[in-house]
Order: sequence, then C-alpha cells, then structure tokens
Amino acid sequence: MAMMNPFEQQKKIEGVRHIVAVGSGKGGVGKSTVAANLAVSLSRQGQKVGLLDADIYGPSVPHIMGLTKLRPNVNAQKKIEPLVSHGLKTMSIGYLVDDQSAIIWRGPMLFKAMDQFIRDVEWGELDILLVDLPPGTGDVQLSLVQKVPVSGAIIVSTPQDTALLDVRRCVDMFNKVKTPILGLVENMSTFQCPHCHESTPLFEKGKLHAFCEEKKIAILAEIPFTPAIGVSGEQGEPYAFKKTDEKEFYGAATKLIELLKI
Repeated sequence: MAMMNPFEQQKKIEGVRHIVAVGSGKGGVGKSTVAANLAVSLSRQGQKVGLLDADIYGPSVPHIMGLTKLRPNVNAQKKIEPLVSHGLKTMSIGYLVDDQSAIIWRGPMLFKAMDQFIRDVEWGELDILLVDLPPGTGDVQLSLVQKVPVSGAIIVSTPQDTALLDVRRCVDMFNKVKTPILGLVENMSTFQCPHCHESTPLFEKGKLHAFCEEKKIAILAEIPFTPAIGVSGEQGEPYAFKKTDEKEFYGAATKLIELLKI
C-alpha cells in the first residue's frame, strides 16, 4: 500500500494570502520579539497582518502585545475572534490558559491545538500571517507545514558560532519539509549605547554570514541590542510601534514584502 504524502493534507486558510513561519534552532535569541516587531512594521506599511503565537510551552506574544488580561470571544459561527493590538490580529495559547499554569502536552495535543489555531480562528482577510514557532525542530513545526501551505520561513539567530550550530539544524528542517527560507534576522548583532549611540559587538562575529552566503540565505536585518527594544516589550508596546523612525525592523518588513511579491 502506498504511503500518503503528509503534505497532501495541506489546506489554505480562507482569506490569508501568505503564511510565514518565524523559527529558531534554540531559545533565547529574541524570536518572539523579532516576530512581533516585524508584524508591526508590516502593518505600518499597509499590510493586513496576523500574528499567531505557536510557542505552546512558552507563549510570549500576549505579554509583548499588552494583552495578558484579555480573553478572546467566540462568534456566532463558533470561531474564535483574534485579539487586536497595535494594528495586528493576534492569537496565542496564552489567551486561553492561566499564565501561571504549566502546559504539559504530548504530540497529539499539540497537533490538535495547531489545528484549532489555524481552522477555528476568524482570521478574516490577511496579507500575511506570521507564525511565531517554538524553538527547535519538533511537533509544532511539522504540524504547521502539514496543515497549511507555508510561503516561507524566517530564521532568527544571534551572531556567535554556537548559535550557528542551531541555525544549521533549523535550515535543514525547513529544507526537509520543503519550506523556502526567505531570510535570516541577526538579533543582538551589536550593543547600541543609549547615550552616545555607539555600536559595539556583543559577541565575536562568527561564521554566520559566511554560512548564509554559502546557502544563499538573505540577511533581512541586523538588529542591535538596544535596551529600549526589551523595555518596550516589557511594557506591552512593541518597539517598532513606539519608535516609528526605527529602520531595522521596518527594513526587514520591506524586504519581506518584496520577496513575497505583495
């Protein structure tokens, strides 16, 4: 008996033009911060944007978007209405569970949760749905690419060689599931002094850029470690929304729009 191709299960989300995964091989690289600020920057350029927080075990989007105290409604069609903040439609497991509760789920429950986020949320008309994936190369990533056609992936990394080890695994995963890699965002590229604005490398520059050049992966942005980015997220107001003259996230959003030919 011939085995079924898992990608034959893919079905578009009605009204959503592009789904873009934001992933990293490891945690602690600022992936959710990048995803939220990139989403805001896309919205600032006139795109209709959704942000799905698929990091089931460590949802950060409710905190970054200032939505920790709110819960979504269910409409007459029994669809979950996404919460709207800073011009974005957002959905997260963090809206549905107590923020002090541990989520202990095995693979089948993760698959079911992803299916609900994709099929049972009233996303409406969107140009781009950004999906903030959990770190690593596990069940949630596989579930996403099996259920919906993904236009491409963005990888978030820090500059040092130890991070490159995880970038390699992340690139390999997306290649194996036939998801195009749209580019890489180098986060915490340098430290930017809030007083004199001088930039200093936080880490010794490693082989990340050479690897990207070898694999023909575009560098979408080099985001400096700016204290204000972290502070804005803690205050529930993404940096790209608060500081409208910033260039890095806005520039990455511009490149993404060009890559997707929107």
